[in-house]
Amino acid sequence: MSLTDAQWAKIEPLLPDRAPKRGGRWRDHRQVIDAIAFKYRTGTPWTELPDHFGSWKGAHNRLRKWAADGTWEKVFTGLLARADAEGDLDWVVAVDSTIVRAHQHAAGAKTVPAGEPDDHALGRSRGGLSTKIHLASDSRCRPLAFILTPGQAGDAPAFPQVMARLRVPRPVGRPRTTPVMVLADKAYSSRAIRTHLRRRGIRAVISQPADQAANRKRLGKLGGRPPAFDRDAYKQRNTVERCINKLKQWRGLATRYDKTATIYLAGLHLAGSSSGRTDDPKETALGRSPP
Repeated sequence: MSLTDAQWAKIEPLLPDRAPKRGGRWRDHRQVIDAIAFKYRTGTPWTELPDHFGSWKGAHNRLRKWAADGTWEKVFTGLLARADAEGDLDWVVAVDSTIVRAHQHAAGAKTVPAGEPDDHALGRSRGGLSTKIHLASDSRCRPLAFILTPGQAGDAPAFPQVMARLRVPRPVGRPRTTPVMVLADKAYSSRAIRTHLRRRGIRAVISQPADQAANRKRLGKLGGRPPAFDRDAYKQRNTVERCINKLKQWRGLATRYDKTATIYLAGLHLAGSSSGRTDDPKETALGRSPP
């Protein structure tokens, strides 16, 4: 489950190369990333990390510091930018969400770091504490953007935030932010979302709920024309569901143990960075997929 030399070569240029001002030299980045990835893949408590990974406190501190300064997101977007430069992103984007149960250890955060939501993206429902992950993926089941909300939050209100997080840097010019097409299920069928996509020149392939269709027919001419819907293109929407399934193979993400949304989001960026292309279909950019 450790990084190979080829995998390390992809992410090493994206990591900080400067030692901290106090406390001596960084412990080897490669060893620390192996430790953090192992923790999230297996769901192992920090204090029970195998000894060959070194001090668990060092790995946790690196995770926390890089979450605060945006390093994990930088690695994530850097790998996306490389895939885009190689022509490996086709920009047919699917959007969906998934609910993650929060373990009791995720509750009780005493501080609110900069950029951390006041509710820590935790909500209560009949299932208990939960977090909802809103994400966009490409046609190869790779995540492109993440947003966290409390578990009871709706899908449609988070859609503009997901689209705003979709920014892939390019060697020259502005980052690319506009997909060719957006696929989404009935939860995203709203006039506001369709208008948002139309104004940006993005083709919307969103299924319409039966009650909306019935209401339009009841209004007759006042109901207007039904929205365009490409059934063949909609068949590709399963890519985002498959992307979610791949992320939840990491047991530390399938159940949330982190107290802050900032740290949990860092784990998602780490797992998302593992979705890069490799020669081995069972191998990801940060190690082999779990069995």
